[in-house]
Amino acid sequence: MPAIFYNVRDFIRLSNSHFWYYAVLGLAVPFLAVFLEGRGFNSLQMGEILAVFMATRIVGPTFWAMLADKTGKQLPYIRLGATLALLSFIALFFVDGYWPIIITLACFSIFWTGMQPQLEVLTLMSIRRSAKFYARIRLWGSIGFIVITMISAEVIGIFGSESFIVLGFFILLGLWLSTFWLNDIKGSQAATKSPDDSGIVSRLIAPSFLLFFIAGLLLQLSFGPYYSFFALYLRDLAYPSYAVGVLLSVAVIAEIGIFIIAGRLFKNFRIKVLIVFSLLVTALRWYLMAYFGDVAWLLVLTQITHAASFGLYHSASMQYIQRHFTLAQQNRAQAVYVSGVYGIGGAIGAYLAGLLWLDGAGAEQSFIFAASAALIAAIIGLFINIKHIDPKKHRD
Repeated sequence: MPAIFYNVRDFIRLSNSHFWYYAVLGLAVPFLAVFLEGRGFNSLQMGEILAVFMATRIVGPTFWAMLADKTGKQLPYIRLGATLALLSFIALFFVDGYWPIIITLACFSIFWTGMQPQLEVLTLMSIRRSAKFYARIRLWGSIGFIVITMISAEVIGIFGSESFIVLGFFILLGLWLSTFWLNDIKGSQAATKSPDDSGIVSRLIAPSFLLFFIAGLLLQLSFGPYYSFFALYLRDLAYPSYAVGVLLSVAVIAEIGIFIIAGRLFKNFRIKVLIVFSLLVTALRWYLMAYFGDVAWLLVLTQITHAASFGLYHSASMQYIQRHFTLAQQNRAQAVYVSGVYGIGGAIGAYLAGLLWLDGAGAEQSFIFAASAALIAAIIGLFINIKHIDPKKHRD
């Protein structure tokens, strides 16, 4: 009975931190561009700022993962990241102009995204890598995204784009407080054992992982127009202000549905099949958004496909990484994935979206480009060979 109680408490603590971590995304993804436009930036400048914001994922997660692997601890770096992210974000109350805002957002993103690999590893180790329980914890991140998106849409609609900063402060304060409720992992990887760099290099350069990495990078690249300009796209199509929150909530509710049934899907389908399916659905999603964004029911349909574009692909990717790398390599493996796929892919996607968007005139071309990138990723995914992966090896 005490063990069950401990697990329930641990589940609540991890779910709470996921709620606040992804609540930050619920504010930043749809409304950072709105905030930047309110400060007087055009789409090209916004693309550049968002590209730098995304590119910082290359630095933070990698550096902190190396420290976490050497110490065998995740929690100290999660707490440090939350503290520094909050302090960095507060600077937005006082700065203005192109370079001050770029530097402030870059610092904030380095510290905030640096938390993610450690939070993922802490979660997966705490629940003994169960796909079912991971999905249930992760869905609370989706709930956080929905709640904050809905609240932010109303608040920004009423009080204007500057309220973005106030909302961000309270969300990051919630994230910071949540980290002090977490427990460290008992019996985690030993800090006295130095990281096996030669072992991880061989796994990083394995053909299977390289194809997996490139496909994921192209997928994130394809999200560039959506993550950067979705709220502005809806405004240009004459949707009401609340449509941003409603449509993003539809996407995340669909994502939650996938997280709930993820364990069942992994029992019945191979990881490769789920990855390729997710990529093909994403290509169709961007095509529909390019040509039929003004058709409300089709736009709702594209949001439902977020279940595959993000939820299913993310869950399958976590399973792949858990099986492909040893226990001692998990922090660095997660960092490579986050830094490369989300950092490089996200930065390139945001920059290209800024070039193509042309203050709304190039919206159709932007989403067609995104659809092409996702389709190429699906073709690459067909060649990923996962047969060689031995699930027992991840316990080395």
